[in-house]
Amino acid sequence: MKSGFALGIGAAAFPSVTSAQTTPRFAFSDTIDLSHVLYEGFPTFSGDKWFTVEHLATFEKDKVNLHRWTIVEHSGTHIDAPIHFSADGMTADMIPISDMIVPLVVIDIRARAADDPDTSLTPDDIKKWEAKNGRLPSGCCVAMNSGWHKLVGDKKFTGNDEQKRNHTPGFHAETAHFLISEREVKGIGVDTLSLDTGLNSGGTFPVHYEWLGSGRWGVECLANLDAIPEKGTHLLLGTPKVKGATGGPTRAIALV
Repeated sequence: MKSGFALGIGAAAFPSVTSAQTTPRFAFSDTIDLSHVLYEGFPTFSGDKWFTVEHLATFEKDKVNLHRWTIVEHSGTHIDAPIHFSADGMTADMIPISDMIVPLVVIDIRARAADDPDTSLTPDDIKKWEAKNGRLPSGCCVAMNSGWHKLVGDKKFTGNDEQKRNHTPGFHAETAHFLISEREVKGIGVDTLSLDTGLNSGGTFPVHYEWLGSGRWGVECLANLDAIPEKGTHLLLGTPKVKGATGGPTRAIALV
């Protein structure tokens, strides 16, 4: 939706995450919601129901509306905190807010994913993006656009086959290692249910272990990635501040 104004130097601009001393600023004139609506029955890899709503009070009966949620932390569009796949990483409430307003890079692998749902975002995809756009911005989030965000509600979204294996795109383990060792990246994001490819999400989780284990965060089930440019946007994550949380449903907003 249109914000109707731009924020820049001299206004209430957001600082970047590069340095507390230098605090460069950016302006935006549009906001785009990158989160799916969470509802009972939102897809999960296992097929289990991870989110339910109980109506404790209704306006018709009680003159007030009140619901009780029962939820698994990693439901819908959500953040993975480092503790999710590490022994002593940061919990969701410990992630600095400066790490949740970051430059956003979108890497498009839709054409390849349409032909091969087991494909992954590779270091070559990063290098091709950089050949066109320059080096990844310091402190950014790298998001994979596989086109899967348009499949919510379709059985292809979870990719379950007859053997209960999940065929969905994700990051390659070599890409996680490359971004950790050779670039300055705060987070990675996917429009699928998992940072790993679906097949790895059912077993070894190499990306989860290496990426989250390095103290970085991930965000899964992003929406509307087609609506934002591949560079020049910032990501704002509204994450839960629940003590000890391994993650939680997240409002992801692109500041364009």
